Amino acid sequence: MRVVVRAAGRRGAGAPPSGTTRQSGSVALVGAGPGDPGLMTVRGLELLRHADVVVYDRLVHPRLLDEAPRARRIFAGKATDHHTLSQERINALLIVHARRGRRVVRLKGGDPFVFGRGGEEALALAQAGIPFEVVPGVSSAVAVPAYAGIPLTHRGIASSFAVVTGHEDTDKLRSSVDWARLARAADTLVVLMGLKSLSRIARTLVANGRPVSTPVALVRWGTTDLQETVTGTLGDIVAQAQRARLEPPVVAVIGDVVALRERLAWFAEQRFMTEMAQ
Repeated sequence: MRVVVRAAGRRGAGAPPSGTTRQSGSVALVGAGPGDPGLMTVRGLELLRHADVVVYDRLVHPRLLDEAPRARRIFAGKATDHHTLSQERINALLIVHARRGRRVVRLKGGDPFVFGRGGEEALALAQAGIPFEVVPGVSSAVAVPAYAGIPLTHRGIASSFAVVTGHEDTDKLRSSVDWARLARAADTLVVLMGLKSLSRIARTLVANGRPVSTPVALVRWGTTDLQETVTGTLGDIVAQAQRARLEPPVVAVIGDVVALRERLAWFAEQRFMTEMAQ
């Protein structure tokens, strides 16, 4: 007997989500990847090139917007302590444009469902009866360490990793991240949006059993031409970051795998290129 396996739900190039007519409109939650526009997915580009409206985030590379020259562009970027549009307003925009029969692409840095509030937007669309699809993106949680020459797992060094946010909702009375447990729960920790909380995170990890000598890497603007990496340990990484005057966006990698960077760094970083020019 011959068994044929087909991918469920695959659609033609540039087509809206299944079950959608051109008149009803639709929304695609598309991951734009970690920064390098070359890491955008094929499906994401298909949808972007046929979009009528693109609602995009701060970390989306401008070259990706050029792929939708006829689309209306709406900036919905967010930075620490400053939101151009509230999440409720963004949800409403997606719904309004889809109800007007438009093909809407919600273009989000990284992956929509990894600290991107894609789940909140999907729930709002589902509740409003708007057809939607989710296009995963290459998350900065894995891509940025790779561009810095740091494998998150490595035989004999690390067999597990955890990805956590260092920036939580300010309305929370207490952190939902159990840093005390994480100190020993995973070999490698990847912290997104954690630069502002770096001092507290380092102290908490050390206080709960992580060696103060644990290697740490801070990668700013990872996968782009502006990428730079600062390394240290849990004991001195805060001072190293201050000395380098690092500012977001930064991905932090904590664990013994960071030491492999000395041999595996392959991407020409901004700081290195600047030093060579001098």
